[in-house]
Amino acid sequence: MPIYQPSTWKAGDPKLVVACGAQILDLETVVKDGILGGGGGGGGGGGGEKLDLKKMIVELESSIEVPSVFICPISLEPMQDPVTLCSGQTYERCNIQKWFSLGHLTCPTTMQELWDDSLTPNRTLHQLIHTWFSQKFLAFKKKSEDVQGRVTELLDSLKKVKGQARVQSLKDLRHVVAAHSSAKKMVVDNGGVAVISSLLGSFTSHAVGSEAVGILVNLDLDSELKNNLIQPTRRSLIADILNEGSIETKINCTKFIKKIMDGDDSRTESVSSLSLLVGLLRMVKDQKHPNGVTAGLSLLRSFCSNESIKKQLVSIGAVAKLGGALSSFNGDGLESALYILDGLSCLPEGRLALKDCEETIKMLVKLLMKVSEICTEFALSILWAVFKVAPEECAVVAVDAGLAAKLLLVIQSGCNKEVKQRSSELLKLCSLNYPDSIFISKCKLTTTIQ
Repeated sequence: MPIYQPSTWKAGDPKLVVACGAQILDLETVVKDGILGGGGGGGGGGGGEKLDLKKMIVELESSIEVPSVFICPISLEPMQDPVTLCSGQTYERCNIQKWFSLGHLTCPTTMQELWDDSLTPNRTLHQLIHTWFSQKFLAFKKKSEDVQGRVTELLDSLKKVKGQARVQSLKDLRHVVAAHSSAKKMVVDNGGVAVISSLLGSFTSHAVGSEAVGILVNLDLDSELKNNLIQPTRRSLIADILNEGSIETKINCTKFIKKIMDGDDSRTESVSSLSLLVGLLRMVKDQKHPNGVTAGLSLLRSFCSNESIKKQLVSIGAVAKLGGALSSFNGDGLESALYILDGLSCLPEGRLALKDCEETIKMLVKLLMKVSEICTEFALSILWAVFKVAPEECAVVAVDAGLAAKLLLVIQSGCNKEVKQRSSELLKLCSLNYPDSIFISKCKLTTTIQ
């Protein structure tokens, strides 16, 4: 919504000042020349029945930018019944009446004291507002009808064509859905979800599957459809598409799988597979496509609520792969990677895998007190888990990487009590592996503090 700009229009003046170089223009000139976006003259309804202004405002206000001259300075909403005060300022009738009812005898915009509280209907502005909204509404309606016709045409085509023609129809429908928000509802209302879902099967080509997923990921799916989409053949197809498709297809697949899961634990386990998890780890390691890395980590993070999936991740080397890539992540990606590693470190096999990753342990030490408090918490939790498995072996690697000094920083920081307590315990655990004098030197303390 634009910021209101006061007008100098006077009651009874047939001309109106609009934001167009301080020219004084009459209604006919403004509409004919399209200065306010009318795109040509003509009144509301194109010669037919007059359109309801309130209805048009409700339907259009959120999707178009309304000229500031149409905005009531009090409510900052389009005016439907503009009236002008003796000060020359125009307001929505109900808003200025409420202003007066509160005991104000001034102009809200200029705060000028009014010598007359009469309200003069601004018919010129009302006609201009109605004309402008009518033109926008009719254009919007025509566009919607065109979109609906195109959606219906493409859905009918999908029921008949095959091969490359089917791929092209799906691609066209995907573009329509992406370009017009109204098309999403049209596809659902016309049974399009069932039509598109039926194309996903054992013999579906990757080209068809990629386009179908690209459409479905943007639609509202009910519970029955989600359950239908996790059938083994469709789950296998989506995993294959994710492994072999373009980066756009891979990202669409991750979003589609998250949409199907939607917090349902039973669906989470059903939709996962070793092939899918391998594909996600490949996405995470592909630093050429940051958006793909983020999408892959996001889905892996969602999977970490399931114990059996976490075991599968450990079995395919997720600990070493994620740990080795920590230095390449930043921001939310780093937080997600640490969250996943923290979840895997809760498993005995996950802790054993971490024990053998010296570079990961060193990187975890480096991340303490470096990025954010939540990253410090995750890194500390992972280190604590691996120290339980091999305290002596891990202590040497971690302390040589500067763990003792980092833990002292955490203890003195503003982190929460649980984090400080764990840091203290980990520091004591590390000290058991060194003589006092050597450990103090590892802490990098000054002589006075020693």
